[in-house]
Amino acid sequence: MEDITVSELKDRLDKGEKFHFLDVREEWEYEEDNLGAENIPLGELPHRLGELEQFKDEEILVHCRSGARSGNAKKFMESKGFNQVRNVLGGILAYRAL
Repeated sequence: MEDITVSELKDRLDKGEKFHFLDVREEWEYEEDNLGAENIPLGELPHRLGELEQFKDEEILVHCRSGARSGNAKKFMESKGFNQVRNVLGGILAYRAL
C-alpha cells in the first residue's frame, strides 16, 4: 500500500480521524516525544504481532524517527498478511519540522 506523508498524517490527526497508529521506536524515544500512537519497538514486533491481528485488514500507519524502521516494519507486516500498512515518510523528525 502507498506510504503517507507527514502532512497527510497531520491533517488526519487534526481532523480526529480514526485509524490504527503504530510507533516502532524504542520506549525511551517514545517517552521523550510521541504522537499518541501505540508503541511496539521494531525488535519486539515479531513477538507482539498478535496484538495487531485484529487490525490485519484495516489501515495501519507506522512511524519511527526517520522512516527507516517503520519501512522495515511495513515490509515485515506485509509478509505476515497485513495488507494495508502505510509508512509515514520522514518519521517524527519530518512531522516536528512541519
